[in-house]
Amino acid sequence: MISKLGQIMLYVNNQDKAREFWTEVVGFNVISEEDNGQGLRWIEVAPAKGSETSIILHNKDFVAKMSPGVNLGTPSLMFFTENLDQLHTDLSNKKIKVGEIVTMPSGRVFNFADYEDNYFAVLEKNN
Repeated sequence: MISKLGQIMLYVNNQDKAREFWTEVVGFNVISEEDNGQGLRWIEVAPAKGSETSIILHNKDFVAKMSPGVNLGTPSLMFFTENLDQLHTDLSNKKIKVGEIVTMPSGRVFNFADYEDNYFAVLEKNN
């Protein structure tokens, strides 16, 4: 039986730029980084150490060669925040592409793009 979602694989063209985006722009932490010296390198990032779910940044070209059947598309991710307005302002001030804040039945939400134009969403969720 599956008990929780542990990791999300995000296939990127430039792992170093992706790491920079998720850590310096979004504020995630690097949990681990592995490199086997043979081209297989991954970087694990998460909102905080001890987070139940993390994102693994993989090299898209390497994965495509090693596992041709893998879907390399960007997963549709929804992040939660307790202060949507502040996050929207922070990302905008860092010159990140952000969408307008929209009110949905589930709450207020906006989307943002990373350096490779992959889009993600953020929902205001108060504990």
